[in-house]
Amino acid sequence: MDGRAVAPAAGTVVNALATGRGAAFAIDLETTATVELTDDGTTSGAVEGSPEADTRLIELAAGRTIERFGSRAGVDVQTTGADVRTESAVPMAAGLKSSSAAANATVLATLDALELASSVDTTEACRVGVEAARAAGVTVTGAFDDASASMLGGLTVTDNEADELLARVTVDWDVLVYTPPERAYSADADVAACQRVAPMADLSIELALDGRYGEAMSVNGLAFCGALGFSPDPIVDALPDVAGASLSGTGPSYVAVGADDTALDRVQRAWEERPGTVRRTTTRTEGATTA
Repeated sequence: MDGRAVAPAAGTVVNALATGRGAAFAIDLETTATVELTDDGTTSGAVEGSPEADTRLIELAAGRTIERFGSRAGVDVQTTGADVRTESAVPMAAGLKSSSAAANATVLATLDALELASSVDTTEACRVGVEAARAAGVTVTGAFDDASASMLGGLTVTDNEADELLARVTVDWDVLVYTPPERAYSADADVAACQRVAPMADLSIELALDGRYGEAMSVNGLAFCGALGFSPDPIVDALPDVAGASLSGTGPSYVAVGADDTALDRVQRAWEERPGTVRRTTTRTEGATTA
C-alpha cells in the first residue's frame, strides 16, 4: 500500500519561543510526501535533491503514525515499516516551517497508505507530527502553531505547551517572502534572548486574539529581530504600507502581507535590492491534503 499527501508552508504572526503561545498562517508553497508501506518493520526516508539531508523527522513521522493508527487499519504495527520520499518548494532552515510541512505531509501520506486519511481527525494527526518534530530535535517549542497552520490552513493561534488550538480563522492576503542567503535552524535559536522579549510577545498574542493580525506580526517581527540578531530593515522597508510584516520563525526569512498590490509591488522592489530570494505567493485556506 502507498499514499501521497501535500502540506503547505507557513509564515509567522507570533513566535512562540518567548511565551509558549504562537500564531502562524499557511502560505501557498508546498511539500509533497510519498509513503510506501513495507513488511520489514523498518522506516527509511529520502529528500529529493538533498541526498545528505537529515531524514529523522520524516522517518519518525511515518513510524509514529503507524504505531498510533496502524491497528485501526488491521496491520501489524510491529512488522509494518515505511519508505518515505519528500520533495518540496519550501526552502529548508529559512523560517518558513519546512519541518512542519514535511511532518504533516508524511503523517497524512502514511494515513493515506493505511486507508485512514478520511477517518482520522486532522488536529490529532497534526499532534503526531509535532511529537515527531520534538523527538527529532528540530523544534524548541514543538511548533504546534506552525504545524496547525500547515495542517489546517488559514491562520491559527495556539498554546504550544498544551498543544491546544486557541483560534483559527481564514485570512485572504497576498504574501511577499524575502529569504536572505544564510540559513537558521530553529533548534539553535537563543531561547533565553527570546524570553527577554516576552512582554512584546504577550502583546502580539493579545493583538492576534483580537483579530489585529497585521499589528501582531509587526510587533513580533521587530521584537524578535532584536532578540535573534537579525536586521529590522526589511520590516521597516515594508511598513507602513502593508497590513503587517515580520521575521518568520527564527529567520532568516521575512514575510509581508496585504491586499494592496501596489504596496506589495513597492516592497518587492525594495527587497529585491537585497541579496537573496523574493517570492510572491498567497495565503492558503486549505491545509494538508492527500494527493
